[in-house]
Amino acid sequence: MGTDTITAISTPAGEGAIAIVRLSGPEAIAMTTELYKGANLLEVESHTINYGKIVDPITTEIADEVMVSVMRAPRTFTREDVVEINCHGGMVAVNRVLEIILSKGARMAEPGEFTKRAFLNGRIDLSQAEAVMDLIRAKTDKAMSMAVKQMDGRLSGLIRRLRQELLETVAHVEVNIDYPEYDDVEEMSHEVMRTKSKEVHKEIEALLEVANQGKILREGLATAIIGRPNVGKSSLMNTLVQENKAIVTEVPGTTRDIIEEYVNVRGVPLRLVDTAGIRDTEDIVEKIGVERSRQVLKESDLILFVLNYNDILTDEDVKLFEAVHGLEYIVIINKTDLEQNLDLSKVNVLAKGKPIVTTSLIEEEGIVELESAIAKTFFSGDIESSDLTYVSNVRHIQLLKQAKSALEDAMEGIELGMPLDMVQIDVTRTWEILGEIIGDTASDGLINQLFSQFCLGK
Repeated sequence: MGTDTITAISTPAGEGAIAIVRLSGPEAIAMTTELYKGANLLEVESHTINYGKIVDPITTEIADEVMVSVMRAPRTFTREDVVEINCHGGMVAVNRVLEIILSKGARMAEPGEFTKRAFLNGRIDLSQAEAVMDLIRAKTDKAMSMAVKQMDGRLSGLIRRLRQELLETVAHVEVNIDYPEYDDVEEMSHEVMRTKSKEVHKEIEALLEVANQGKILREGLATAIIGRPNVGKSSLMNTLVQENKAIVTEVPGTTRDIIEEYVNVRGVPLRLVDTAGIRDTEDIVEKIGVERSRQVLKESDLILFVLNYNDILTDEDVKLFEAVHGLEYIVIINKTDLEQNLDLSKVNVLAKGKPIVTTSLIEEEGIVELESAIAKTFFSGDIESSDLTYVSNVRHIQLLKQAKSALEDAMEGIELGMPLDMVQIDVTRTWEILGEIIGDTASDGLINQLFSQFCLGK
């Protein structure tokens, strides 16, 4: 447990109905009691909320009318005594309460320090702590559901089981080596090691197979909308966002800069970027926008390539097909409410099997089909979030890849007939790498770095 008492504002800055100042540490309740006019907080029941007033100890003026929650260790988030002061929302009131608490000796919490204390005190492991931040940053209900499951220990429970199986295997082999009772003990030990390594390897592979989906749910798909000027890119963005974020006019080249917005498409978060129309231009400002668009193209996970049903296929369109070759894209043929001048057979050839969706954004037609195409492109049409244990964190994915590689080294050594003590090095390394996911073998530097990315007050 921490030796000092920390405090911070735990609600977002700005005006609101309430704001919360949180304290955690051995003096949390005693400090608050000295500033609080109401029931004796040292004597109230744990996990109760109490009405009263916070009083400035210097001026004896009432700082704010509050509701104070008292939670005694160890049944708290940090496993320390925790107090949450619910005061009126607004920067003046909440900062006044915070300043008074700091004047009594509490220390300003570092970013993520409440969650860090929960980890250090054994309340949660490292993967669960990271899930707290994922929950706060979730952009869709699917992402939130995934974060809740990780907070609940689904991933850490699986990792602990795999580590325990590896540990028992190493111990079994060690016993057989140290106390051989049979002539074929070495062959038996090799077989045990081979079987268990294959089993754990298979489970790690299963986690990595859905890791891409988990990463998408957590971080969103970087999605660029491209096409020649005036094909309906900005209209598409406005339709998906359901707001008029982009300027829509009949004048080619209206979008001069990058417009970015998060949208939720069937549970898939898209980081949607409306780019300047990509074309040859002499306009200096528009030329800068076009160059930025080309850069966005290279960095995108998904490209929505918009064509105009009313226009003939131009050389610029063909060049765009060449630019997106090898990338993940969906062709959107817009303005189907107008007369057809586009050669659809040629579009089919150029698309080379990529999905093609027809829309009339002005008539709000084709949006359902587009959303379905996006979901199918990355999730085979649906997201299985109920039973699967998703790995979404880049750090976890990299560690699982390292663990998989270490196990493959062990399995190769077994097949080559290497001595068991050499094979055990790779198995033990796998055990240690998996431990980094949940924090059992993580360094202090890594832990400090991870929690520094949290928001203040969490």
